[in-house]
Amino acid sequence: MTVDVLRGPAPAVRQARTAVAVLFFTNGALFANLLPRYPEIKADLGLGNTAYGLAVAAFPTGAIAAGLAAGVLVRRLGSARVAVASTLLTGAAILAAGLAQSAVMFAGALFVAGAMDSITDVAQNAHGLRVQRRYGRSIINSFHAIWSIGAVTGGAMAAAAIALGLSLGQHLLVSGVVFAVAACVALRYCLSGPDTEPGAESEAAARDQQAAQRAGAGIRTGYVLAALVLIAMAGTLVEDAGNSWAALYLGDRLDAPAALAASGYIALVGAQFVGRLLGDRLVDRFGQRAVARAGGLVAAAGMGLALGVPTVPGTILGFAAAGLGVATLVPAAMHEADELPGLKPGSGLTIVSWLMRLGFLLSPPVVGLVADATSLRAGLLMIPLAGLLVISLAGVLQPRRARPDA
Repeated sequence: MTVDVLRGPAPAVRQARTAVAVLFFTNGALFANLLPRYPEIKADLGLGNTAYGLAVAAFPTGAIAAGLAAGVLVRRLGSARVAVASTLLTGAAILAAGLAQSAVMFAGALFVAGAMDSITDVAQNAHGLRVQRRYGRSIINSFHAIWSIGAVTGGAMAAAAIALGLSLGQHLLVSGVVFAVAACVALRYCLSGPDTEPGAESEAAARDQQAAQRAGAGIRTGYVLAALVLIAMAGTLVEDAGNSWAALYLGDRLDAPAALAASGYIALVGAQFVGRLLGDRLVDRFGQRAVARAGGLVAAAGMGLALGVPTVPGTILGFAAAGLGVATLVPAAMHEADELPGLKPGSGLTIVSWLMRLGFLLSPPVVGLVADATSLRAGLLMIPLAGLLVISLAGVLQPRRARPDA
C-alpha cells in the first residue's frame, strides 16, 4: 500500500504528481503559443475565410483520426513515455505550422499536431489516474486546472513574442525547446514500471462484480460508456460555445464594447479554473455523481436565466456559471471510463477522449446553423440543454466513497 493515512503518499508518488502536473502544463501551453499568431499566419499565407477555416479544422480532424491509437500505444510503451514522446512531436508540428509556406503545409502540420495532442491527452490522463490511485483520493481535477494555467501562460508568451517582434520561427522554436526540456525532465519523476499495478487483478475482479450487479439492474458497460461520452461531450460543447460565441453574442446581440465583450470567455475559463481547483475536494466529500448533477444544474440555470433575461452583466455571469458547472465533467468521465470493467486497460479512457473531441468539431457549425435559422441567442440554448443532459446521465458516475481511514 503506497498511502499511509498518517504520513500521506510516499515521496516518489508526490514527485510523480508534480511530474504529471508539468506534463499537463506543457500540453496546455504548447498550442496556446500558436493560437494568438493565427491572424499573422492567415495574412502571410493570403488565406480567405473559407480556406483558413478548413485549414484550422485540420487540428481536431487529426485528433479524431489518431485518437484511438493512444490506448494501444499506452499499453505497449507505458503512459509516461507516450505522453512525453507525443509532447515532443506536438511541439515539432506546431513549429512546422508556424513555418508553413502554403495552406496545405499549414493544414498538414496542424493535422499532425492534433493527432499528437490527442495521444498526449490520453497518455497524461492515464498516468495522472495511476498517480491518483496511489494517492487514494481525487487529484485529477487539479491536473486539468494546471492545464488551464498552461494555456493562459502560452497565450501570454505569444503576446510577449509579438510585442518583442519575434518571428514565428524564433518564437515557436523557443517555446518548443523550453517545453520539450520540461517534459523530458518530468519523465524522470513519473511512476516506473508497467501501468497495470500490482493488485490490479483483484481490483478488476471487484469491478467485474460491480458490473454484474449493474447488469442485473439493467445497466450494461456499453450504456455506461456511451453516457460517459455524452457527459464529456457536454463539457466540451459548453467550453467551445464560450470560446467561439461569447464575444460575438455580447458584442453583436447585446452591444457590449469590444473590451467588455471579451469578458464572457474570460469569465467562463476563469470559473472553470476555479471549479477544477475546488473539484477534487468536492468529489472526495460528495462523490462524482452529486458534483456533476450540481454542476449541470448551475450551468443550466445560470445560462438559461442569462438567455431568458439578456443583459451584459447577467450574460457574463451566465458564462461564468456555465464554466463553473462543467469544470469537473471531462475529468470525471475520463476517470470513470478508465475504471470500466470488461475493457482493456486504457480503452475506456481512449474512447471517451476520442469521441469527446467531436464536441469541439461539431459545436461551432451546430450553433452557427441555429443562429442563421433563428438567432445566436437560440443557438446558445445548447449550453443549458447540455447542463440538463448531464443531470439526466450523472447516475452512471460514482457516488461518494468511504474514505480509507473511515
